[in-house]
Amino acid sequence: MVAAAGALVTKMVIAAFAGMGAATICHPLDVVRVQMQTEGADFKGPIDCGSQVVAREGIRKGLYAGISAAYLRQWLYGSCRIGIYAFLLEQAQQKNIDAGLPKNQIAFGAKLLMGMTSGGIGSFIGTPSELALVRMSNDSKQAVGDRRNYQGVVDCISRIASEEGVTKLWTGAKVTVMRAMVLSACVLGCSSEIKLKLTKTGLFGTEGNLLLGGLPLLFIATLCSSFIANIFSNPFDVVKSRLQNQKIDPKTGELGYTSTLDCFMKIIAKDGVPKLWAGFLPAFFKLAPYTIISLILTEKITMAVTGKSFL
Repeated sequence: MVAAAGALVTKMVIAAFAGMGAATICHPLDVVRVQMQTEGADFKGPIDCGSQVVAREGIRKGLYAGISAAYLRQWLYGSCRIGIYAFLLEQAQQKNIDAGLPKNQIAFGAKLLMGMTSGGIGSFIGTPSELALVRMSNDSKQAVGDRRNYQGVVDCISRIASEEGVTKLWTGAKVTVMRAMVLSACVLGCSSEIKLKLTKTGLFGTEGNLLLGGLPLLFIATLCSSFIANIFSNPFDVVKSRLQNQKIDPKTGELGYTSTLDCFMKIIAKDGVPKLWAGFLPAFFKLAPYTIISLILTEKITMAVTGKSFL
């Protein structure tokens, strides 16, 4: 029991550090994604959005707004999402070994379920950091008088708790968890499955002697899984961004959206179904490198620390 707990903690810490490395590189794309998905301005595309952000605030304050929230998110959400999945996958592999079966004889559906489980747990724990990330990334788009001007992730979370109530830190938790379950199932489950299928082709070498240490194999597997995940998760992402960024209407004293379903329906009614895939390109261009970097780092650090493969 103690050994299992230690293994889980080790995998979560590795996942958190790998996620921070990926977030450092990919955060500007997250800022562009959030600004394109929320209301208040129209952009011609990701490049136009990014250029407007830089013109308004510069690179550090603009494209890296909310980076502290992104780091916190890796310790709350990323560590659970990837760490728990790696732990569950290893447990399933060990059961197969104990039963005299091939280690990787695990049903694809079981891998998807592992991804949904780890993503759901991590997302619920990490919702406050996700909320802070959305608020801080989108603040520069607001009129000067309407900006919240958070001084950092601690200031953001403490102000939300004191000004709006502690429970508001889990604003949009339902759709955030649903998105994370879909995203994690696709990214982690599909990455594991695609990696296994590609390994069997022999195009990347044998299992014990993979080409370039398995980097090309991991790159292709994570790239494909990122695209699949983005297709299914983007609508949840748009709704999550809208819910987490909304303000109380000063005239009515009410929020613009009453629930996740209400937000879905109002977006469709006002902007049409395609709006649910707003920010698809920056979301994919962020998700793909983030997934590739974080999973490859997790794989290599895990191999160095434990001598075992992560995926």
